[in-house]
Amino acid sequence: MKKALVLGASGTTGQLLVKILLQKGVEVIAIVRNGNSLINMNCRNPCLQVVEAEISEMSENDLAQYLNDCGVVLSCLGHNMTLKGMFGHPRRLVTDAVKKVVYTIKSINSNNKIKIILMNTSGNSNRDIPEKPPFSQRLVVSLLRLLLPPHVDNEKSADFLRLNVGQNDSNIEWAAVRPDGLINEEQVSEYDIKISPIRNVIFDAGSTSRINVAEFMSELAINSELWNKWKGKMPVIYNHA
Repeated sequence: MKKALVLGASGTTGQLLVKILLQKGVEVIAIVRNGNSLINMNCRNPCLQVVEAEISEMSENDLAQYLNDCGVVLSCLGHNMTLKGMFGHPRRLVTDAVKKVVYTIKSINSNNKIKIILMNTSGNSNRDIPEKPPFSQRLVVSLLRLLLPPHVDNEKSADFLRLNVGQNDSNIEWAAVRPDGLINEEQVSEYDIKISPIRNVIFDAGSTSRINVAEFMSELAINSELWNKWKGKMPVIYNHA
């Protein structure tokens, strides 16, 4: 496959994703605000290109020079769980990045489709199906929309792919991966993929290791059979009980 462009590569899941892709022989372009954030990684790896830049400040022309070589964009962007990260700017970090990637891909006008794989959240319902979460979950999520900008950002980023890219775009295919209850583990373990959440994500959340999320996203990038199963969908990932 062509190269993979990873956004949010300096985050906990993003670093794991870069490492796994490299282990699978994929050439990676990692966009990070600070190159030192990947200091634990072998940045001399010839398959890894580190680009120090703020995705929110990159022009479409700058982004296009990297996307030209890529067959997939994987986003692990998210907000830091600090007051500044949750309530400061940019409020729409993920959504704005997704929009910029989509508009840039369309400006390239390539004959080959580019995949977008977005890390999202199980608290965001897939309104294409549609899903019917329990009332208690819907009530709390409604409050989160009012109180926590990052949740709205997650919803709007996936909605942009659903509504503005859709299922039959000539340039782009997409999937939004929804983990539940993120935890840290050292090794990839068995995990289950569901079309929709099977638990109340507020009051009975399951757990998903970040390394399993990274593993699944990497497989979506390179495994065509798996991709054909989940493209245009919002799979939910749980650690196997």
